Amino acid sequence: MRHRKKTIKLGRDSAHRKAMLGNMVCSLINEKRITTTLPKARAARSLAEKMVTLGKRGDLHARRQAISRLRSQDSVYELFSTIAPAMSERQGGYTRIIKKGKRSSDASEMAILEWVDVTVAPAKEEAAVAE
Repeated sequence: MRHRKKTIKLGRDSAHRKAMLGNMVCSLINEKRITTTLPKARAARSLAEKMVTLGKRGDLHARRQAISRLRSQDSVYELFSTIAPAMSERQGGYTRIIKKGKRSSDASEMAILEWVDVTVAPAKEEAAVAE
C-alpha cells in the first residue's frame, strides 16, 4: 500500500531533487512563469505554495526557512516583498498549471507553471518589437 508516500521522486536522489525544485521555484519567483515537464511542475507547485505561505507569515524565522530551502537571498526578498503581499487575500491555490502539449523530441508532457494573481511582464523580445 502507498499510504503516506507523497514524495514525487522524479528519478533523482534526494539532494538532486531538492536542489532542482529549489532552483525551479527561484526561477518561478524571478520570472513569474516557467515552462517544464508536467511531473516537475506538479512537484514544484507544492514547494512554491509552501514558500508563499512562509512569505505571508513574514517573520524572521519564516525568512530563514525560505532561504534554507531556496538558497537564494534575492529570490526570497522578491518573494517576501512582492509575491506574498499580492497573495495576501488568497487562502491557497497561488499557482496554476497550464498543459502545453507534448515535446517534439521525446514526447514528454509539457506544462506552464505560473502565479495566479501576479501579472507577467512581457518577454524581452516582445518589448523590443514594441519599441
